[in-house]
Amino acid sequence: MEFRHTSVLLQETITYLNIRPKGVYVDGTLGGGGHAFEVCRRLEEPGRFIGIDQDADAIAAAGERLRSFGEKVTILRSNYEQMREALAGIGIYKVDGILLDLGVSSFQLDDPERGFTYREADAPLDMRMDRRQSLTARDMVNAYSETELYHIIRDYGEDRFARNIAKHIVRARQEKPIETAGELNEIIRAAIPAKVRATGGHPSKRTFQALRIALNRELEVLKDSLDDMIDLLQPGGRICIITFHSLEDRIVKELFKKNENPCTCPRDFPVCVCGAVSKGKVVTRKPVLPGAEELEENPRSKSAKLRVFERA
Repeated sequence: MEFRHTSVLLQETITYLNIRPKGVYVDGTLGGGGHAFEVCRRLEEPGRFIGIDQDADAIAAAGERLRSFGEKVTILRSNYEQMREALAGIGIYKVDGILLDLGVSSFQLDDPERGFTYREADAPLDMRMDRRQSLTARDMVNAYSETELYHIIRDYGEDRFARNIAKHIVRARQEKPIETAGELNEIIRAAIPAKVRATGGHPSKRTFQALRIALNRELEVLKDSLDDMIDLLQPGGRICIITFHSLEDRIVKELFKKNENPCTCPRDFPVCVCGAVSKGKVVTRKPVLPGAEELEENPRSKSAKLRVFERA
C-alpha cells in the first residue's frame, strides 16, 4: 500500500519555523515527508535536514520523496524521545528548528493491517507505531486488568463509559481472546447506552484512541522530551508542534509557558529569588487552527492545533 499522508497546517508551519537557509532543521515525526519537503526546498549549503521516525514504512516513503535533496538530508529510525542522542550520534548538538506533527498518518489509519482503525471489522488489534515493539493493542485488551483498562480509556479517551467498557472487555475475553477491531467494536457497542450510540458518533472512537496513546506512550514521550528539544535550539530557533488531541495540546501549552516563565517564587515576592531563567518566548498565544479551505479539503485536520516556541 502506498504511503499517503496529507500534511496538516503545512504553510502555517513553514512560515512559523522562520527557516534560515543555512540552518539545521529536525522533523521528529517525519511521516511521508510532506513538511520535510517544504523545509528542504528552502535550505542552501551547508543547511541540513534530519528526519526522525519510528515507522519503517514512513522512512521508506520519505526517503523516496526527499531523494532529490541528496546529502542535505539524513533520515534516522528512532523515536523523537531520543532526539538528543540520535543527533549527537551524527555530530549535531544544536539546531535552528524542530517540527513535530503528532497526528496518526492517513496511511496508518487507512491500512487495515496496521490496526489503527475501528472501521475495518477484520483489522487486527495492532496499533504499533514502531513494529519492532512486541506489545500490541491485542495484548492490552486481553491481558490488562479491568482497572488498568478503565484508567486508560478514561484518561486517554476521556470516555464517560470507560468503567463499563472495561468491564465488558474483561467479561468478553473470558469466553475467547479478542482478536479484531470488529470484535472489540461489538463489545464497546454493548457497553454504551443505545441513546448515546445514536447521537454520539462512532462508539469505538475514544477507546481505540486511548489504546493507541497508551500503547505508544504518546503523552509520556511528549512530556519527557519537550524541555530537551527546547534546549537543542540555537538562539532564535523555533519549535513548532501540531497536536490533534486536547491532552497533547495541554501538555504543549503548559510546558511552553513554563519554559517562558519558569519562576517558582510566590506571587507576592517583589523580585525573583529562585534563579530560574526564561528559555525563550511563546510565539503563539493562541493555537493556530486550519482555515476553511483546508478543513474542506482535509476533514481530518479539524482537530489540529499548532503552537510555536522561540529560544532566547
